[in-house]
Amino acid sequence: MSARRPAGESADTAFEDLDVAAAEYAERRAAASPAQMDSLREDLIRHCLPFAGRLARRYRNRGEYLEDLEQVARLGLVKAIDRYDPERGSFTAYAVITISGELKRHFRDRTWGVHVPRRVQDLSLEVGHASMVLTSVLARTPTIAELAERLGVGEAAVLDAVESAAGYSPASLNAPVAGDGVAEFGDLIGDLDGDLESVTDKLTVMELLLRVPARERRMLAMRFYGNRTQAEIATELGISQMHVSRLLSRALSWLREAMLSDTPPRWDGGEPRAAPHGMQVTVDKDGATMVVRVRGEVDRDNAERLRTALRHATGSGASAVVVDFAGVPLVDAAGVAVLVDAVQAAGAASVDIAVSGAQQYVARTLAVSGLENVLRRASDRV
Repeated sequence: MSARRPAGESADTAFEDLDVAAAEYAERRAAASPAQMDSLREDLIRHCLPFAGRLARRYRNRGEYLEDLEQVARLGLVKAIDRYDPERGSFTAYAVITISGELKRHFRDRTWGVHVPRRVQDLSLEVGHASMVLTSVLARTPTIAELAERLGVGEAAVLDAVESAAGYSPASLNAPVAGDGVAEFGDLIGDLDGDLESVTDKLTVMELLLRVPARERRMLAMRFYGNRTQAEIATELGISQMHVSRLLSRALSWLREAMLSDTPPRWDGGEPRAAPHGMQVTVDKDGATMVVRVRGEVDRDNAERLRTALRHATGSGASAVVVDFAGVPLVDAAGVAVLVDAVQAAGAASVDIAVSGAQQYVARTLAVSGLENVLRRASDRV
């Protein structure tokens, strides 16, 4: 075959006529028998082996044996020969692309100890090559800006490539760090996680919170997870700040006691348990007087139930209505508004209305709200 390199011919001369040899191979292959095609293919491969070796040597000193790189380059050469189409252009250019691609793929898929994106791997190889060239030209280590300018990429991309290079051959966690070989590198990494000890407590608190009434649970979430102040919580819930403080203190005391006991105590906060709706209202008739007995806290959640009961009592035809607050530990703004509405409705219906048995805190709240006269009449009645 004329494409064979004659004895004494230099490698450079052989490289220059690769296109000629490939063209002759393609021409003869069209009319050759299968046996002749194999012989022609082997002759062209043998003729191009020095070219593949030269491309492989461009990637030496990168942590891989040169013999392995030459094998990869030869595989790329065989693929280039088998896929070459003379009508698509120069064989040399096509072979360079194919062989270089095989070499880069080898570094990307077989040599990296840590998975790194393909684009970063390719750029890491280019950065390494550019660093060697610039170091030779500048007689010093090039800067990130100089590498980015040479490669035509951003400095951030160069930094990513430099950092990812550490993933090519990561250090082993089992590598010894002391002369006696007892201590390992992995022993120096990590520490005891203090949060692990609190996992059980957190799970217990989570279960106990489900037993706390919805309003108190919401307050706890707003206070300790939302970092809200008691004043902000009171404003949002429509109750007083003192009420919020008392409810939070009761909930925290219950949680503390439940955490320290095997069986969680009943939720009562040290006070009589209220009705399922948080307040209990009964209306009884005592001669010409309607007695409305209230038990439990009166707040925004249940004030409308008290309003309905008072409207029924004032519209029943009775001459007087007595609201028994002996079992009410607290009345918020919504409850006060209901009582004001009831006093106005009773005045319009010419019905005498009074509040009896109000506890000290509740009486003070009603007096400040302008219902002192109702309390005074109550003291006369009860």
